[in-house]
Amino acid sequence: MLGIDFPLVAFSHCRDVVAAVSRAGGFGVLGATAFSPHQLDRELAWLDEHCGGRGYGVDVLIPEHIATKDERNVSVSTVAERIPQRHRDFVRELLKKYDVELPDRTLHGGPEQHHGRINLQEDTVMPLLEVAFSHPIKLIANALGVPPQSMLELGRRHNVPVAALIGAKEHAVRQVQAGVDIIIAEGWEAGGHCGEVSTLVLVPDVIRAIKPIRDVPVLAAGGIANGRQMAACMAMGAAGVWTGSVWLTTSESDVPQLLREKMLAATARDTVRSKCRTGKFSRQLKSAWTEAWESAESPGPLPMPFQTVLSEPALRAALYSAEHGNEKARELITYWVGQCVGLIDTVKSARTVVQEFMEDFAAALEDMNRLVGQ
Repeated sequence: MLGIDFPLVAFSHCRDVVAAVSRAGGFGVLGATAFSPHQLDRELAWLDEHCGGRGYGVDVLIPEHIATKDERNVSVSTVAERIPQRHRDFVRELLKKYDVELPDRTLHGGPEQHHGRINLQEDTVMPLLEVAFSHPIKLIANALGVPPQSMLELGRRHNVPVAALIGAKEHAVRQVQAGVDIIIAEGWEAGGHCGEVSTLVLVPDVIRAIKPIRDVPVLAAGGIANGRQMAACMAMGAAGVWTGSVWLTTSESDVPQLLREKMLAATARDTVRSKCRTGKFSRQLKSAWTEAWESAESPGPLPMPFQTVLSEPALRAALYSAEHGNEKARELITYWVGQCVGLIDTVKSARTVVQEFMEDFAAALEDMNRLVGQ
């Protein structure tokens, strides 16, 4: 379906990672949610030139459940204006505690924020999809719900498989019934938005649940950072794996150096699943930011997209302050990453990571064959 021999799929917000993985024999997928249509067109044109003729995909985010679902043309500034004063004050006092300054207008949708629309609803994501399908993409993926029919129809029209990320077997059943071509079963170990079921349980549960409906390949996701884990997932029946965290510390990644260092030093227990960044549960590095939102003084996270609009400028300010010498601000900075961060302790090129996946996968198969022979 994807035109690859080794079913290692790599999600990244960085085009350099996507291209490097595809050139090395895997399949890169670019996260497109943060781009404007013009920016996405530029990124995909670059990928067309730098993937060496290999395929790549695009990932978008169209949540089924979002506080502004029935509204159209929702902008960052209009959402910011509706954030309760209590939440603004909480964030401002938290940043002040760590000597991070944030102009008043920032939490009111001021110039420091992007004034464009929020790319989390069908009407705002459709322009991104139109751009994506104007390029030779080989996969389109969606998270946080069943893709809208318009997205499924575009996939069929352009003969591009549509994938969906899920965190529970009942979600997988709905996706298959809706017409999705690939299921990405993402366990709770995963970085970013994730459910409550571990990958080890979720993958066979999903495969068993959808088998009576129709034959749909399942990619395993969540906490996967090497080829032995990949082989284990495929032993459970997965057709391949979807990975993300393992690429964050690669030499091609555009993750800021301070966050890269924090990830390389982290253990598997240094992440937390919290609503404090987007309003939906997502796994990220533990920090003073995540701890504050779990404290008794916290006003509680707002629903998506309000929490996102509240959090992102604050966390950008903290990172900027840390990068300019504020040691206290380092305690606040965080980023989405899975529990497999504990398996990652050195910077490697994306090509090297792909090669090591292949070697570890082959070694795992040899070990299993040896056990079977015995």
